[in-house]
Amino acid sequence: MADRIELRGLECFGYHGVFEEEKRTGQTFLVDLICWLDCAEAARTDDLNLTINYADLAHMAHTIVSGPSCDLIETVAANIADSAMAEYPQLHAVEVTLHKPQAPIPLSFADVAVVARRSRKKAASAPRVVGR
Repeated sequence: MADRIELRGLECFGYHGVFEEEKRTGQTFLVDLICWLDCAEAARTDDLNLTINYADLAHMAHTIVSGPSCDLIETVAANIADSAMAEYPQLHAVEVTLHKPQAPIPLSFADVAVVARRSRKKAASAPRVVGR
């Protein structure tokens, strides 16, 4: 059984989208990360080195979202998920939700989001990280 670390609502500014206006002016994106890992030893010893530092996790996601432009938020979410799995070997799995609250949709909507999930059993077949 795995424990969970959750980071929700990380606000980032990026230039992702298929339209030239999105690439020129940018917009706010929100990132949610759910990490599955065994925290028992970290909890028992009270040792940060045995778990994931969520400040480092937030910085990694922020760097990707605010980094090079991608057409698809699917690519950005996948890059975050793949990077988390590569940087944190103690992860069993990660789920990244990338919200695009100002998506160019000419209708009223509550949210647009893409969810990328990665796990160790699938990590070997995961695509390489693009744009980092």
